[in-house]
Amino acid sequence: MKNIYIYCEGQTEESFIDNVLFPYLLNLGINVRPIVCQTKRTQARKYKGGVNSYIKIRTELSILCKQHRNEIITTMFDYYGMPNDTPGITKLTRGLYKKVVSIEKAIEADIGMRNLFFNLTVHEFEGLLFTDTSAFQIITDNNTIICLQDIRKGFASPEHINNSNDTAPSKRLESLIPGYSKVLNGTALSKRIGIDSMIAECEHFRNWIRKIKAISEI
Repeated sequence: MKNIYIYCEGQTEESFIDNVLFPYLLNLGINVRPIVCQTKRTQARKYKGGVNSYIKIRTELSILCKQHRNEIITTMFDYYGMPNDTPGITKLTRGLYKKVVSIEKAIEADIGMRNLFFNLTVHEFEGLLFTDTSAFQIITDNNTIICLQDIRKGFASPEHINNSNDTAPSKRLESLIPGYSKVLNGTALSKRIGIDSMIAECEHFRNWIRKIKAISEI
């Protein structure tokens, strides 16, 4: 059994990993475990979730990689929300996927740990849910689903749904579906859609899963 630790941004990703990705990969002999980003520490407690500084990410990842030298560390962070001090983020690169890969490689080079492969979710986790908008029937009405379908048709893939405070996937969902819960609804929708459908529609996500699967063959 191969153990892989996924350092992730918050509770939404943690729930997705535990409830959707874990059972999918367990059948392949891979045990994935989420570790939520710790944004602040005091003597009394640790605060988890959210990203406000790349230095925090770098520090936590360096510690994790050293603690688990004989195991693989990967990540699940939204490209949309990465801080401005992230290595490679200001570099001009043509093409969404090339841009994201260049940032991932820049972060790996900056941290310099051989057991790390950094992964960004494009543009954010909620984009993956646009893989199959019919799944939203479990939480909303047909008129809203039609609106979601129209959004999806406007982009090359779910991962291309864009990155601003108004148009990021999560912002669109919160606008169309009052009371939308990132953790509860996101997990339920992910289960209904399934990893295989996400792999088929989302190139960068597919490549990440392929890397994880390849580890089981080493």
